[in-house]
Amino acid sequence: MFYYLFEYLDKTFDLPGAGVFQFISFRAGMAVIFSLFITMISGRRIIRMLQKNQVGETVRNLGLEGQMKKQGTPTMGGIIIIAAIVIPTLLFAKLDNIYIILMLISTVWLGAIGFLDDYIKVFRKDKKGLHGKFKILGQITLGIIVGGTLFFHEGVVIREKADTPLEFHTTDEIMEMDVPPNGPFEMESLKSTKTTIPFFKDNEFDYAVLLRWLGEGYERWAFLVFIPIVILIITAVSNSANMTDGLDGLATGTSAIIGVTLGILAYVSGNIVFADYLNIMYIPMTGELVVFIAAFVGACIGFLWYNSYPAQVFMGDTGSLSLGGIIAVFAIVIRKELLIPVLCGIFFVESLSVILQVSWFKYTRKKFGEGKRIFKMAPLHHHFQMLGYHEAKIVQRFFIIGIILAVFSVITLKLR
Repeated sequence: MFYYLFEYLDKTFDLPGAGVFQFISFRAGMAVIFSLFITMISGRRIIRMLQKNQVGETVRNLGLEGQMKKQGTPTMGGIIIIAAIVIPTLLFAKLDNIYIILMLISTVWLGAIGFLDDYIKVFRKDKKGLHGKFKILGQITLGIIVGGTLFFHEGVVIREKADTPLEFHTTDEIMEMDVPPNGPFEMESLKSTKTTIPFFKDNEFDYAVLLRWLGEGYERWAFLVFIPIVILIITAVSNSANMTDGLDGLATGTSAIIGVTLGILAYVSGNIVFADYLNIMYIPMTGELVVFIAAFVGACIGFLWYNSYPAQVFMGDTGSLSLGGIIAVFAIVIRKELLIPVLCGIFFVESLSVILQVSWFKYTRKKFGEGKRIFKMAPLHHHFQMLGYHEAKIVQRFFIIGIILAVFSVITLKLR
């Protein structure tokens, strides 16, 4: 919104300083500031409103230390996060950018599913919340929307390296531009289902190759593979984030760390200078996503102010499903989805611990008549609680691991 306003003022009245809104870095910085402002200022008021309306968490006694003290803590705080992401994005991003539109749809869509789940739990007094099949249906629908858009929309393109590299004019002029006048890439953009494989030198993989057996023209049927993969990733990551949201600040802080990393990856992928230097896939117009992810990081950090131990508010499914879904869609858009097991290692291990625990319990009960467990409790953070570790120490150590994984993910740009 402000981008278009100041662009008009710059072109029409030559307003001094208006041109600064052309720079992604400036708008990203403003998005962070506004996001923090929204969470810090409105957060307390929303928490009071939730307390007044008795929107409190119902805690099931699992025998964990300090667990019952959380009884009645306001939940559904995810609405703070969503507002702090959506409002700055609307103010500072280019709203005609297809990637920004997709991210906004994903945020609101999964936020609505999570909100409905929290509403049923709190106001209908149904601890199960929204039935699992309806959650999955909502995630599948979003996956179809995202996958279909990325495959069929004309604006979703990449550029291949040119056989004969073109010369730049002035590097300073194109460092922040989404579509510079020339460069070492082909000027003609092309539709592709290629993605990035970490750790490999020739690190591009085309999903369409899986349908090569169909013969000539197999590329046009690639959506039959691409869309299901998108659905799987969105469903897996959003549910993994939901499982991780079991300790004060854990999901929020982990998401902020992941968000910073995704912002770096989006910036270099959408900037022709860095894409050439790092020898990575150049994806026009994805640089604008830095504005969105800046708001995302600001929202997470701002919410952490109230969500850190001891939490004054919980995000609920309203927040956790949104955070996981945003991370998944963002990674898919910048073609870094195969990096998710590394970058989102905390989410991955948390969900894996639940899968292993449930599977092993069912297997041993069927075979031996008595179910056995791998962990003392799942997800994994509860296992460490049962071992006697304090909640705050577990969260801090998970943050350290998350930072290490984030740094490792960035290093994969050159580590091949």
